[in-house]
Amino acid sequence: MRGVGGIMIRYLIAFAILLGLAAPMAGYAQSDQATVSVPVSVPVSVSAQSKKAKPGGGFFKAILVKAGIIPKPPVKVSFSRAWVDAQPEATGDEHWSCLSEALYFEARGETVKGQFAVAEVIMNRVKSSRFPDTLCGVINQGTASGRKYQCQFTYNCDGYKNVISEQQAYERVSKVARAIIDGVEGSGGLTGGATHYHTNAVSPAWSRTYKKTARIGVHLFYRHNYRTAKND
Repeated sequence: MRGVGGIMIRYLIAFAILLGLAAPMAGYAQSDQATVSVPVSVPVSVSAQSKKAKPGGGFFKAILVKAGIIPKPPVKVSFSRAWVDAQPEATGDEHWSCLSEALYFEARGETVKGQFAVAEVIMNRVKSSRFPDTLCGVINQGTASGRKYQCQFTYNCDGYKNVISEQQAYERVSKVARAIIDGVEGSGGLTGGATHYHTNAVSPAWSRTYKKTARIGVHLFYRHNYRTAKND
């Protein structure tokens, strides 16, 4: 049965390739028909017709990708709301949920690039020996004490219940969280290894000690003045 299956796949591939080649041929045929009445002295370009034929080949390439015969091209981040909205609905485990929630309360009003930057800081903490080594561990650090404003992310210890009331905003930041966790091309390298941030509305004491690495949207980003071997 495996031999029969292999033969069928090869026939399908060959059929798709032939159909893909048929589109450019049709394009050239159309070009020939269009130039019958043109004087010989006038140069005629077939590039426009050839370009029209290319989508035919792209269509069959998409079929082959969907069938798993050829690999899907890598997705690259574009820091725009349109890119985020075009991504499929995000899902994941508890760590994806923790990061999605953190981005909602910490950065839902930020630009898309700013949201990716905040997510990057949290990921940088996971990689640093100074912080817990999981997303939920980093985000919930300090909450066990139950003391107000004594945790790492103040929305977790400000005395208010964490209620997600803007569903569309949550869906968007959850897609950002998914992209960061998956390491989508172009989603990192924004903050220069930052492990801290604050908005431009405040000026915490530690900001005068740490090295400023970036400013994106309404957030300023910092890292320690030296790095550990783990996060170099």
